[in-house]
Amino acid sequence: MKFSTLLLLPALLLPGFGAAAQTSSPSSLNLPKPVRRALGQVRPEAMRAHVAYLADDRLLGRKPGTPGYQLAVDYVVAQLKERGVEPAGENGGFTQRVRLRRATVRPGASVSYQSAAGQAGLPLDAIGLLPHPEQPTAQLPATGLVFAGHGISAPAENYDDYQGLDARGKVVVVLRGAPPAFPSTVAAASQDQTQIVRTAAAHGAVGVLFATLRPASGNPARLASSTSVLGADGKVAASRGFVSGPGGVALVGTLSAAGLQTLLRAAASDTTQIMQRLRASQPAPVALPGTLSARWESAYQDFDSYNVVGKITGSDAKLRDEYVVHSAHLDHLGVGAPVRGDSIYNGAHDNATGVASVLEIAGIYSRLKQKPLRSILFVLQTGEELGLLGSAYFAARPTVPAASLVANVNTDMPTLIAPLLAVVPLGAQHSTLAAPVAQAAAYLKLTVEDDPEPEQNRFIRSDQYSFVAQGIPALHLKYGNRTPDGRNNLSEQVKQWRALTYHKPQDDMSGTFDFEAGRTYVQLNFLVGYLVAQAPERPRWNPGDYFGRQFGGL
Repeated sequence: MKFSTLLLLPALLLPGFGAAAQTSSPSSLNLPKPVRRALGQVRPEAMRAHVAYLADDRLLGRKPGTPGYQLAVDYVVAQLKERGVEPAGENGGFTQRVRLRRATVRPGASVSYQSAAGQAGLPLDAIGLLPHPEQPTAQLPATGLVFAGHGISAPAENYDDYQGLDARGKVVVVLRGAPPAFPSTVAAASQDQTQIVRTAAAHGAVGVLFATLRPASGNPARLASSTSVLGADGKVAASRGFVSGPGGVALVGTLSAAGLQTLLRAAASDTTQIMQRLRASQPAPVALPGTLSARWESAYQDFDSYNVVGKITGSDAKLRDEYVVHSAHLDHLGVGAPVRGDSIYNGAHDNATGVASVLEIAGIYSRLKQKPLRSILFVLQTGEELGLLGSAYFAARPTVPAASLVANVNTDMPTLIAPLLAVVPLGAQHSTLAAPVAQAAAYLKLTVEDDPEPEQNRFIRSDQYSFVAQGIPALHLKYGNRTPDGRNNLSEQVKQWRALTYHKPQDDMSGTFDFEAGRTYVQLNFLVGYLVAQAPERPRWNPGDYFGRQFGGL
């Protein structure tokens, strides 16, 4: 989500992007000759070399806390140094320690449901517990339950799943999803698990069960694991689902489709009626009879991983104290279940290409004798695959003053498998970042499009959302739909690629790559960040914007 207020055109403030991109001409962006020269020096073969190293089998999938991940850290630190980037981590170095905790539920956990008639009423293994990241022994005394639709309370959207529902002291049952009437990025943010838990806690709930409509055998969540980030005080600083402290809940778990149906039938309701209301963007709160109790123990494995942080100091005596962040996640999935004879999840596209992009962006800045007015931070984050944990830690506890972060331009799996002719700037429509995106795209003769797959909820699934949650305008530039043959169906090709490759061992160097597209992608991300760094004013949320109200203090 990068942004410049240079040459701000009124049309660029509109929520849609396609028309705005068409109204800007490349000549509207008059770059200095040294910047144009530096842009032209981006080399596809350099990107290929970065990806080849980071996705090599020697790194064993770059799982946080492993020697393979440390090899990746050492590589990007060396590459940043080679480009003249200054250290901006802790203790004068390039790294920020991120203390991770992997928690598992010990065998022997007990969950009991008593119906209103006083007899057990749920199917066996209907409820699964997630480990508690702070309490080795946790329990929930017998308490009531309520169903709160999608668990969303959004007054600004005139929607509240808690309407007329008393959740105080109860366990809230929710179905993941959002009202169809919500804008796509608002719908995505509304489904963030941590936000759902926080909303339940704000209504006095003591637990949250995430229900599913998909039939399944057994209950894999009963012995589930989760990973959290610990702060310097040893307490949980970030965790997907659990919210630490007084704003949290005691229990987070899952509920099977059969279990949900049982609870709703006991309340003289059923899933068909409920789903009809939810699909019509209408709340469907239900008080559920019976009580739930649970007792479980969690086992912990604590280990260190690292964010890498470097900087290029700006040239303006005042604005150099503000930072534009270029980020990408460095981790992947490690070694896992074999797929077609391979068990190393190399993560070439996800996200070695994003890391390579940031390194080459740093290279462009390093070739500029006249640095931009603002300073630039390069942040390669750990723990994205564990729930955006490294970026959540950095955004909340940056190695520079928190108020000095003005914007984040994130690069995550740009999917470089075809010529890059159009881009989707996820999140830019919420802030003045839309303007520099349109200017940079026009300069590179790229079309700016709306998200072709809003149902993927990509805006909240990548590291830029950690910055948004701290009130910092941010964006993530993804591929658009435009193709050289004019069929403009690239999203269909990407869907096929994902089905065969995404989060599988087959995401390695033997796959499909278009590093010429990578070159363009690097130039685009650089230009967006550069325009923000040069603008006289820092980016701001649009008036009345959902994310500005939610996180930015509007």
